[in-house]
Amino acid sequence: MKITKAIYLQGNVDYKKCPPTNKPEFAFIGRSNVGKSSIINMLTDNRKLAQVSASPGKTKLINHFLINDNWYLVDLPGYGWARTSKSSKQEWDLMTKDYLTKRENMICAFVLIDSCIEAQQIDLDYMEGLATHGIPFVILFTKADRTNKTKINGVIEQYKNKMKETWEELPQMFITSSKNKLGKEEILEFIDDLVKDFFSK
Repeated sequence: MKITKAIYLQGNVDYKKCPPTNKPEFAFIGRSNVGKSSIINMLTDNRKLAQVSASPGKTKLINHFLINDNWYLVDLPGYGWARTSKSSKQEWDLMTKDYLTKRENMICAFVLIDSCIEAQQIDLDYMEGLATHGIPFVILFTKADRTNKTKINGVIEQYKNKMKETWEELPQMFITSSKNKLGKEEILEFIDDLVKDFFSK
C-alpha cells in the first residue's frame, strides 16, 4: 500500500461523535512520549500531519485521519505519566476505553512500545486489558534507530517471556523507526490486508 492522501478529519472526546463506521479504522496508542505522532507522520509521509511534542500528554482527543479516502487512522491519547491533572487523566482513560471497546469498525489497535528501555509493567498491564476485552492489537517497537539490534532483541524477549506466562498466543510485532522509516512497508501491508478484508465482507 502507498498512502497518497492523508487529511486530519476531526477530534472528539466521545466515540459516539466519531465519523461514520462505514470504513475500517486503526488506532494508535502507547505510553506518553513513546513517539506515536512521529510514527503516524512517518507512515503517511507527512511530517506535519500529527503534532509532535517533547512534552508527554499532547494528544487529548480521539483524532481521526482519513487515509486514501478509504480508511481511518486514529491517534489516541497516551497512557501513563503526563503533565496533567488526575481528573483529566481519568477522563482521557475512560474516553479511550469507551472508544476501544465500543467502536465497532476499529479493526486493530497498534500499541507502541519504546524499544530502548526494558519491559514496562504499565505496557504489559495495558495489553492485558486489551486482551481481556477481546480487542485485537499488534505491537510496534519504536525508536529502533536510538539503540542497537542486540538491545532491541533483548527488550522484545523480555516482553515475550512476560506475556508467555499467561498468554497462549502472542500478538504480531513490528520493529520501527520514524527516522529511517524502518517497518513502514510491513505495517502498511498489514493494514492493507485488513482493509481489503473489511470491504470483502
